[in-house]
Amino acid sequence: MNRYKAQRRVQIDESDTLKYEDNVQDEEQQEENGLRLRPSDSNVTEDQEPFMGVKVRRKASLRREYKGDYLDVPSCPFLMKILQKQGDQQVLFADKVLKFTSSGKMKRRILMITDFAIYVVDPDTDALKRRIALAAVDKMCLSELSDNFLAIIIPTEYDLLMASTRKTEIVTVLVEATKSAPEYELEVVFSNRFEYNASADLVKEVQFEEVEGGVKTRIVRK
Repeated sequence: MNRYKAQRRVQIDESDTLKYEDNVQDEEQQEENGLRLRPSDSNVTEDQEPFMGVKVRRKASLRREYKGDYLDVPSCPFLMKILQKQGDQQVLFADKVLKFTSSGKMKRRILMITDFAIYVVDPDTDALKRRIALAAVDKMCLSELSDNFLAIIIPTEYDLLMASTRKTEIVTVLVEATKSAPEYELEVVFSNRFEYNASADLVKEVQFEEVEGGVKTRIVRK
């Protein structure tokens, strides 16, 4: 697989306080959430930036500093217990995200990325909901617009669709984490329509449309 090549950055003029998603539609459920972008100074170089030449980026996202662990994992005993049980030690990224279930509901989850795996944890029950080996990830799908959606495609399992205001950092971390694997390159696909397996026997399509004031997103059955 050939990863896209960085050529130039494309950006659009948007307010730094733009709601992360004003218009999300699903066949089973339509929900809103009020997460907002928080601008910060940038220390991200072009070599670290996987959104060049294709992805339309928000100004706030372009200026964001990459921190990695936003939850202070070492101070969270239940997260450390999960990692220690799996033998993982190096946390590359940790933050709360919105995960889409197969029925279209949005649930808050903790996303952790280590140098070996992706962890999805329920913050209400402190329970590990899913562990995905990095080697099992085939590609990531994103739109070409300024939304916060990201699909992680896992051919041997069902896929993971989520939304995060730190999507850029998640993609960067996953691409960097898999670079050391021999004969393996994580593909990043940009399209305003992409399919994902919401469950073992359910395929959905995420559709993106640029509208006045933001991006309209629909999730439909195939």
